[in-house]
Amino acid sequence: MKLTMLGTGKAVVTECYNTCFVLSDKNRHFLVDGGGGSGILKQLKDAGIDWQDIHDIFVTHKHMDHILGVMWMIRMAVQAMKRGRYDGKVRIYGHKKVLCILDDMSHMLLSKKEAEFIGERIRFVPVCDGDVYEIIGHKTTFFNIHSTKTKQHGFAIYLNKTDKLVCCGDEPYNESERMYVQGCKWLLHEAFCLDSEAEQYNPYEKHHSTVKDACTAAEMLHAENLVLYHTEDSDMGTRKERYTAEGGRYFCGNLYVPDDLETIELGD
Repeated sequence: MKLTMLGTGKAVVTECYNTCFVLSDKNRHFLVDGGGGSGILKQLKDAGIDWQDIHDIFVTHKHMDHILGVMWMIRMAVQAMKRGRYDGKVRIYGHKKVLCILDDMSHMLLSKKEAEFIGERIRFVPVCDGDVYEIIGHKTTFFNIHSTKTKQHGFAIYLNKTDKLVCCGDEPYNESERMYVQGCKWLLHEAFCLDSEAEQYNPYEKHHSTVKDACTAAEMLHAENLVLYHTEDSDMGTRKERYTAEGGRYFCGNLYVPDDLETIELGD
């Protein structure tokens, strides 16, 4: 199984794409969020992933930099369906408010014939705290991160019988998530900026964390591997070096600060 980071940036970025990624097991793919626009299609192409091979999508929450790219995935799918050039269905997971937005946008923005596929072959699958599904052949549990901004879910997916990858969405770790995160093999956590740059970027005003915060939480939770994303884009050329240097002071496991389109092998 592998992780492909399609985008690693926060909401307003120009030097990278918004945070979204794909989990892949051979030829099965699970897309998490879509970024803020049609750029999702280029990111998938550049990553060597055919958008038509993605049949499972999860939208963490309703913010523009996470949900709008999914509308482009829906548009591409229904247009291909209308022409008889698409096999199967698309399952889109998210809490009810997110799915209502996607449903409303689909009926407002797509043609009548395209919108006929909504609910039939474009399936909206509502998730609640603790719901379990099998996605790309792996047990996946969704959980409410108890966001203070807008309702948001994360998820834990088992890589095998014992090891799991956990995504905490784009907000700091909340103690309510401990049962899912504790001792995970892989933890995906946002890191808006360096702790040393907190006064410049004001992460706490935006309900985000610093590299120090994310790494301190991962160490406390005994995560084996930590992936940092949803960052500022002031200097992409040195981001990996800067974030790794600060994070290494607080986290003893394996720390990853991926660039857009970087792939990480997750193991069996």
